Amino acid sequence: MTSGPLAGVRVLEFASIGPGPFCAMLLSDMGADVVRVDRPSGVAGTGPNAVLQRGRPSIVLDLKQAGDCALAARAAAQADVLIEGNRPGVMERLWLGPAPLMEANPALIYARMTGYGQTGPLAHAAGHDINYLGLVGALDAIGDGETPPRAPLNLLGDFGGGALYLAFGIAAALFERTRSGRGQIIDAAIVDGSASLMGMAMGAFATGSLGRQREANLLSGAAPFYRCYICADGQHIAVGALEPQFYARFIAAMEVQAFAHYEQRDPVFWPELSALLEQKFASRPRAEWLALLEPLDACVSAVLPIEDSIADPHAAARQMFIEVGGMRQPAPAPRLSRTPGAVQGPMAKPDEGGRDALARWGVS
Repeated sequence: MTSGPLAGVRVLEFASIGPGPFCAMLLSDMGADVVRVDRPSGVAGTGPNAVLQRGRPSIVLDLKQAGDCALAARAAAQADVLIEGNRPGVMERLWLGPAPLMEANPALIYARMTGYGQTGPLAHAAGHDINYLGLVGALDAIGDGETPPRAPLNLLGDFGGGALYLAFGIAAALFERTRSGRGQIIDAAIVDGSASLMGMAMGAFATGSLGRQREANLLSGAAPFYRCYICADGQHIAVGALEPQFYARFIAAMEVQAFAHYEQRDPVFWPELSALLEQKFASRPRAEWLALLEPLDACVSAVLPIEDSIADPHAAARQMFIEVGGMRQPAPAPRLSRTPGAVQGPMAKPDEGGRDALARWGVS
């Protein structure tokens, strides 16, 4: 029996890609009893799935077969939460939509993860992270105005705007259920969550402190004190000296005090200072710059590749990465003092452990 904050919460997860399994991983890491329903084709046990699918058993069901759909419905009757990531209408056609399942289990929290949401002109359209970010203005804001914008992996849409908002919705619904005793439907759309993440940027745009002129955008790489530079050895360094005290230390250490008489956030002088700093950073290897700048507490750090980030002393001290099933991967987060989360095990193979888990739920 797990001891995390969600211990005892039963979650039935219909296998999907991206945000759905990542949300289920978060719930499992926090102690939830998650059972993954895999398709007969199964899911690959290597690469990203080995991390996203960790910590819960699997049962393979062919939802084109009435008997397997009936078993899924019986499992939902014993679950606290159901997670599905299909296009709108798919679960209804299988008779596994919220109406019949919540009639049988009024306390069920039915969590739906989609790109565009359950309603609206694009509800049935196909899409991926890059499309959702493009729709809500995030991708345009990230670009430099000269080259086509590049998506920040699929961190911002799938996982930030999708999985984390789905998990937050589930936690909120579980809390509300302690008062009402009733479940509810969660319509978690990546476009909704990504738009929410754009809140500060939209506020800055509305007040004029953030514009579409790339050379004047503080957080998009135009400011010489908030961007990355390449060093003599080809390694990169990140400078985030936003506040005046950090900026003062930074320009003094870089010996560019001639720019101190400019207002820090006046974009007029940014290109000139950026060009000068590019030359300076390119003159010495990164280790030398870090030895000079890190002790100043001026928000300067290395840009680490994944393999180096795992071995970083701070990551090691906080045990940010652990080994599960022979693979290094992120440890559960966030950290709770009294009921900490824990990885419940490596990814299960398709149809491994799921039937036993459902038997514990009382589902034959």
